[in-house]
Amino acid sequence: MAYCDRRVLSIQSHVVSGYVGNKAATFPMQVLGYDVDCINSVQLSNHTQYDHFAGQVLNAEELRSVFLDGLVKNDIHCYSHVLTGYVGSPSFLVEVCKVVEMLKARNPNIVFICDPVMGDHGRFYVPQENLPIYRDQLLKMADVITPNQFEAEKMSGIKITNIEEGLQAMQILHEKGPSTVILSSFESDDKLITLATSIKDGKKTGCSLELTRIENNFVGTGDLFAALVLVWLHKHPDNLQLAIEKTVSTLRKVLQNTHDAMKTVVKEGKNPTYAEKELRLIDSMKDIIEGKVTVKATPINF
Repeated sequence: MAYCDRRVLSIQSHVVSGYVGNKAATFPMQVLGYDVDCINSVQLSNHTQYDHFAGQVLNAEELRSVFLDGLVKNDIHCYSHVLTGYVGSPSFLVEVCKVVEMLKARNPNIVFICDPVMGDHGRFYVPQENLPIYRDQLLKMADVITPNQFEAEKMSGIKITNIEEGLQAMQILHEKGPSTVILSSFESDDKLITLATSIKDGKKTGCSLELTRIENNFVGTGDLFAALVLVWLHKHPDNLQLAIEKTVSTLRKVLQNTHDAMKTVVKEGKNPTYAEKELRLIDSMKDIIEGKVTVKATPINF
């Protein structure tokens, strides 16, 4: 089974220019020592916040063909991890469920990290039909999930305005299947809060982490977050707090690098363009590899 070690199948979006989806997730995992195979759910010129974008949305048949007719027939579908992110089609998402089932059959020890990408800031940016597929099918198979506030609220039915409500929503999600639930961020009193809980051998552990917001909104942060979660949970399987600290600290450093670089190119008095706000992943390679803890989490007692 050595062939399967540190091999990730990542199923999410692809852009030619910029860093979201697989473009945001692949490089960090690779420099941290993981082989990454990518299946694209869409392939676009750039992310959709730009004024213009073009490309294709892949359908379920195309996913089935790549996986069954290529990877499975060649018996090269043994992975240590599967990571899923943005999927813009319900039929494609249903096919993802089948792919995960087959990967688990091929390697029962595979770890499935599900980032249930559906929306943010109170609105869906995928078809709402994706919600029950995530909630009722994929969560049953997931080992780790990394929803944002909007996604956790939709899947749990709980409105999240504070840590207590966040933990309540996360417990509901635990009961649907995943042993580790990471609420990537929610806002409270001008702070960004990350919550993580894990249940192992009947014992529940958890931690919380608070950050001040960096000026400007960046795209692709959730995709980078989920990739870092995959790596640091694998490297520190018995230390949830350390894994979260390394994840958030690295993400914070990438965003700071991006913000600092952006300020050197934005013309005075002008708002930054989306091109100027693309994540500076390559410039942050040493920081990603180092994984230095600069933000400490607080343990949660249950």
